[in-house]
Amino acid sequence: MKDMGPLTYFLGLEISRNTQGYLLSQWKYTCDLIKLANLTDNKTHETPLELNVKYEKDDGDLLSDVTSYRQPVGRLVYLTMSRPDISYAVHVVSQFVEAPCTLHMTAVHRIIRYLRGTLNQALLFSSSPDLQLSAYSDANWARCPISRRSTTGYCVFLGQLLVSWKCKKQTTVSRSSTKAEYRVMVDACSEITWFWGLLIELGILLSVATPLYADNLSAIQLASNPIFQERTKHIEVDCHFVREKYTVGIISLPHVTSELQLADFFTKTMTSSCHRFLHGKLMLVHYPTSV
Repeated sequence: MKDMGPLTYFLGLEISRNTQGYLLSQWKYTCDLIKLANLTDNKTHETPLELNVKYEKDDGDLLSDVTSYRQPVGRLVYLTMSRPDISYAVHVVSQFVEAPCTLHMTAVHRIIRYLRGTLNQALLFSSSPDLQLSAYSDANWARCPISRRSTTGYCVFLGQLLVSWKCKKQTTVSRSSTKAEYRVMVDACSEITWFWGLLIELGILLSVATPLYADNLSAIQLASNPIFQERTKHIEVDCHFVREKYTVGIISLPHVTSELQLADFFTKTMTSSCHRFLHGKLMLVHYPTSV
């Protein structure tokens, strides 16, 4: 093995350090992606996706060259490693790589224009000594207009650090918003449990339960109140994994208002003002290109 000094660049990831902590970015990778798109204008957008637009399979004419769509989408998927703010938008456009249409390509170009306007963004890993875990989970019920499956979204913080996030379409159709929210809580709870095990291996013992913030009161009651169990036999047995972790004190289930639900970033489009507010909560910071 060879000591090559402090890590600065690895597989498109740029790592730098300042007084606040470590900065993880993909500036050069993003610049290459913008060049690949070969856009003929200098427009930028404040949000990655247009508000309240639902894309379907037959939105416009089929593209004659599917590679021109698949290549940037594939690169965008890799870019979500350091840019959680585009996770939902990339989740949407990646559903059409098999047979992309003109409107889908327009959505990809909008994401790239958003990246052009937010090029100097980095994910900050603060040097704060706070090692308390916290998480947010949310679901966009029946969001997909094609299959009516819900969208899962959660994020996990270690202190102020955003260490894990997910945006994914659920594998089955949920007949109620409570069921959709509960499924997300299962995924987030599994992630929290994994982090508990990792921290224990590192010799860090968490003294308090990890708050898993949710904005659906029915899902919270379902997990915390055993009286509700007899009414919910239609929910699979493994979903009650959440209640087990709640009972033993690994998680707590505080309610959070929809305005402060950080997981919304991974389940839906939003206005410019909401996007800016939540963007700052995800520890994405501006840094100079010389870094």
